[in-house]
Amino acid sequence: MDREETYHAGSRELGHAVGGSGMSETRWQPYPTCKDSGVEWLGEIPYHWQVKRVRYACETNPRKSEIGYLPSDTEVSFLPMESIGEDGTLVLSETRTVDQVWQGYTYFQDGDVAVAKITPCFENGKGALFDGLVNGIGFGTTELHVLRARDGVDPRFIFYLTRSHPFRQIGTAMMYGAAGQQRVPEDFIEDFTVGFPPLSEQRAIDTFLDRQTAKIDALVTKQERLIKLLQEKRAALISHAVTKGLDPDVEMKDSGIPWLGEIPAHWRLLQLRRVIEKFVDYRGKTPEKVQDGIPLITARNIENGAINFDLSQEFIREEDYDSWMVRGLPEVGDVLITTEAPLGESAQIVDARIALAQRIILLKADKERITNNYLKYHFAANSGQGELWSRATGSTAIGIKAYHLRAILVTVPPIEEQENIAAHLDRETARLDTLITKIQKMIERLEEYRTALISAAVTGKMDVRES
Repeated sequence: MDREETYHAGSRELGHAVGGSGMSETRWQPYPTCKDSGVEWLGEIPYHWQVKRVRYACETNPRKSEIGYLPSDTEVSFLPMESIGEDGTLVLSETRTVDQVWQGYTYFQDGDVAVAKITPCFENGKGALFDGLVNGIGFGTTELHVLRARDGVDPRFIFYLTRSHPFRQIGTAMMYGAAGQQRVPEDFIEDFTVGFPPLSEQRAIDTFLDRQTAKIDALVTKQERLIKLLQEKRAALISHAVTKGLDPDVEMKDSGIPWLGEIPAHWRLLQLRRVIEKFVDYRGKTPEKVQDGIPLITARNIENGAINFDLSQEFIREEDYDSWMVRGLPEVGDVLITTEAPLGESAQIVDARIALAQRIILLKADKERITNNYLKYHFAANSGQGELWSRATGSTAIGIKAYHLRAILVTVPPIEEQENIAAHLDRETARLDTLITKIQKMIERLEEYRTALISAAVTGKMDVRES
């Protein structure tokens, strides 16, 4: 899908999302007269726009010597990379004195535009238009390029230009360096060629984009809030089912555990070690990782009750498999639980031909006492999570030791009731997960539309002067 198709698709999505909010669907209105820009990717631009490289519109990476007159104890804003958002937002909570940041950090001022230069921050859109810096001055991560608009150029137009699809796509192609440490060179920024409208028109484009992107951002925030509510509902559904059961009229008893409260009178409360027949703690040095072979499941792959290869995909050699998995081979249906980074994610195995990394423990339920599917939901419940975290240790990386994991308490209904609870949760969580996925896709489309809208406006593909 090209930028124009993305724009129209996003415009329709925007109209559907807002429903009766009064926001009408935006139509793409081209400029009445255009000319060939002479730049292959840019194509035609409005006739009155000027084609020039960014170096003639901005000063890149201004020198800190221009504030050399300031006292060394002058307070300024300090921004590590995590304080710069992918949506242009800034976290301005940290400050330092000039003498603390003079060496080894990037300098900028209010009105400057920052662009992250290292992968994946550049591709993900990290960057900002600085405003509200302490004393109007800031220092931060060295992984930034800084642009300062020259006379006749509006900083906000430059900010939107750096958020456009062509800038990010072409910049990504120009990266250099070792894998995982690639950076966008300064000369890409300086030599990036685009059409520039007169200053008054730049400001009209800025105003239009401020207004339209704010509407899109508000929609995204609303949908993200809905996802959070659905996730909370999902967690509450699981927690109620594995601690109270499905029968609202069942006789209850005090569990004797303050955080658990009452449980059905006919349920048992047993330590994990009493309801499993296999407990495998995968430890030791992980075999060499290769490009293809046996999939290696790490703690990062386990999320929301499933194994997700989209989060990370690594492999080990076929010939290393038996020696690495000598502690015990996985079987379909076995339960995996992460013990650290993150703690407490669980999933069932659907394909046994996998290797398991450190910080994962494999459990096989004793089928006379508990089912694997029910056990997976136990760990997903608030009660199961509470048990894990109450027995966890560590300061920076919180984790649970294997012998502590064996001792956690599990609510154990009769087998038939476990099967009914698990089947009920399979249906209900699948319904909620489907809805969450649909909302996530809508957010993705809105964000794509946002980028397409910015790209169309700053490259002269739509006329917003009267918008």
